[in-house]
Amino acid sequence: MHTSRATLKPLVDKLQRLAELSEPDVAAIHALPHDLRTVRDGEHLVRQGSNPERCCLLLSGWASRQRTTVQGSRQILSIHIRGDFVDLQSALLQRAQDDVQALSACEVATVPKQAIVDLAFARPAVGKLLWIDTLIDASIAREWTVNVGQRDARTRILHLLCELYERQRSAGLASDKEFELPLSQEELGDATGLTAVHVNRTLQSLRQDGLFEREKRSVRITDIATMKAQAEFDPTYLLPDV
Repeated sequence: MHTSRATLKPLVDKLQRLAELSEPDVAAIHALPHDLRTVRDGEHLVRQGSNPERCCLLLSGWASRQRTTVQGSRQILSIHIRGDFVDLQSALLQRAQDDVQALSACEVATVPKQAIVDLAFARPAVGKLLWIDTLIDASIAREWTVNVGQRDARTRILHLLCELYERQRSAGLASDKEFELPLSQEELGDATGLTAVHVNRTLQSLRQDGLFEREKRSVRITDIATMKAQAEFDPTYLLPDV
């Protein structure tokens, strides 16, 4: 079991973007017991219906929360990046509600559920920010529901790209003009309710309009203002007033 200060820094950084924490609160987070694990691209971090004793913090890489129907169709429900607890709600719920699968090679820290609960009650400021973090996840989920249910294909994809750009920029993982996007066209389709063919045609159209250029695993933005306007993107759902 590890307690290195450096390991849980992504979590501290994320929570302190919401509000300033005292030095004892920060020290208590760093003191959380945890094990380190390397996860391969495509490997599951969490299985729906399981009863994990630990919550999984993403230290590097990308992961998707998802559900799969009986017929085998997948719906990606959210994307997780560095600093995210992919299953924080499991600290209080008995069973995992969704599958979480790596979209790239990942490093994760697994923290005992009881240690998180104990920390939240012992350090109310930390507990409040962990609660807010779950509320932001719920806010993102509502926005994704609107995206899939009410926006056309072009707007859906642009909105998702704007969200991933803003979240990475906030976390210090993106430049002003470029951000990582390790999702295949099939995965983009599963996140937006579109077929891979429809995603391919839409991405071609957006590139032809000069909004961005896509490399193999990244996007270079050429016109972020137009992207956000056409996406109907309002970032306040990502960081509500605390």
